[in-house]
Amino acid sequence: MSMIKNIIDALKNQGIKADSAQLSLIEALSKIKTNKNFTNALRRFTRDENLGIYIWGDVGRGKTLIVNEFVNQLQDTRVKSFHYIDFMSFVHDELNSSSGKKNPLKNVSKKIAYKCNLIFIDEFQVEDVADAMIVTDILERILNIGLKIIITSNAHPNNLYQDGLQRQKFIKSIQICTKKLEIFNLNGDIDYRTKNIIDLDNNKKNIYSEKDISKLISNNFISHADQSSEILVNERKFKCKFASKNLLWIDFMVFFKEATGSKDYKEISSKLDWIFISNFNKCDDDSIDIVRRFISFIDIVYTRKVKVKFFFNEIEIKELYKGTKLNILWSRCASRLIEMQSYDYFSKHKN
Repeated sequence: MSMIKNIIDALKNQGIKADSAQLSLIEALSKIKTNKNFTNALRRFTRDENLGIYIWGDVGRGKTLIVNEFVNQLQDTRVKSFHYIDFMSFVHDELNSSSGKKNPLKNVSKKIAYKCNLIFIDEFQVEDVADAMIVTDILERILNIGLKIIITSNAHPNNLYQDGLQRQKFIKSIQICTKKLEIFNLNGDIDYRTKNIIDLDNNKKNIYSEKDISKLISNNFISHADQSSEILVNERKFKCKFASKNLLWIDFMVFFKEATGSKDYKEISSKLDWIFISNFNKCDDDSIDIVRRFISFIDIVYTRKVKVKFFFNEIEIKELYKGTKLNILWSRCASRLIEMQSYDYFSKHKN
């Protein structure tokens, strides 16, 4: 009971009251036991024993947050957490160092199991055919040894690797692995990530520094595993403040000065769940190219229901453009900017 209470209290300290779905997940996690004194050779488990849990559900439901708190409570240095991208990078590095040796996947699996009592793989989402075959082999081997595993994903195991090459082989392999895991659907109604970002507008603070925005990203998106200061769009690189698999943070005065167009904005909106925009300046007809590009950008992300967080700071929307040449277009854009900050808009975001 103390484990459950400690996790709930830790969440409360972050301003989060666990809902019923999250409480069920906390209870399920509390049943996972690790023994700090076990060595690889001493691990024993029964055929019917669950060796961990596979947690799936929509974004923003608290999967990663709750598992991280569970891991913190274990206070076990042999519990290792990986973002999926980091985990696969580690595996590939180990395979490269084992090049030329007999059965390298077996060697890597033994190395992981020898060093760890439990591993947590976050944001599990297989997209590459080589990785699909490697990761299922690794998971099956370390589960057979008796290593405990926690996995979080946005998809049920049977819905992973959609339309991938050799998918049926992958699904058969992943099903062998997940038979040893509890499959838990975190199906809460509230997207806490979105709620936290919307709630920023209810705070008294009007100015958000880059440090504030970075902290917001760390608290709500957590993994910086694949972060970059550039984004590749239609085979061209553009500077940004931060880019990852599901988030892009751009500087208004830098990004929209670039020669970008609707094709680029469509590409961006098709790949990302969230876009942050900061460093807004007041513009007039001397900055008409910036304003024209921004209007086109808003038209596309609005139509596609991409979630965008605008850090206007103390600049009001009506002050963003004070020219005359784009008045009709800007009037529509300004209306959309207001709507895009509403709860109704965020609740209709793309899946």
